[in-house]
Amino acid sequence: MIRPAIPADGSFLADMVVEAANWRAGSTRPRPTVLSDPVYRNYIAGWQRPADHGVVAVDHDGRAVGAAWYRLFSPEASVHGFVASGVPELIIGVRPLWRSQGVGRSLLRALTDGARANGYARLTLSVERDNFAGALYRSEGFAVVGSRGDRETMVRSLR
Repeated sequence: MIRPAIPADGSFLADMVVEAANWRAGSTRPRPTVLSDPVYRNYIAGWQRPADHGVVAVDHDGRAVGAAWYRLFSPEASVHGFVASGVPELIIGVRPLWRSQGVGRSLLRALTDGARANGYARLTLSVERDNFAGALYRSEGFAVVGSRGDRETMVRSLR
């Protein structure tokens, strides 16, 4: 089941930032290390600001297993996928046991529907070049518009 994210989900979203940062099998960057990075911290600091929107996937027992959300950033912000003011950046994380089971796709679709309903024309995200999630993003209409180091910036038109 997918539900809207609420202000009380901030701690869970931080967990999902850590999951996103540790997407590689065997990667174990600790939560304090990930969340002390200014880029990752920007994805959750002050959740839920007025333009923030997100969704949370829950299992049959009501436990949160994944989340996707977007935020607006300024050109000066330390983030990975900034393309322009007014284009929200998407962040997504899924607990390892729930990956490759359609949770990420369901979250992505719910979030893009929400962004469209909120009047946004595009969504952006950033993904490491060898991350298996890149194939999901491409299959859902995201296209690479730039790269920096080992990361690609992808954009999806919502029109």
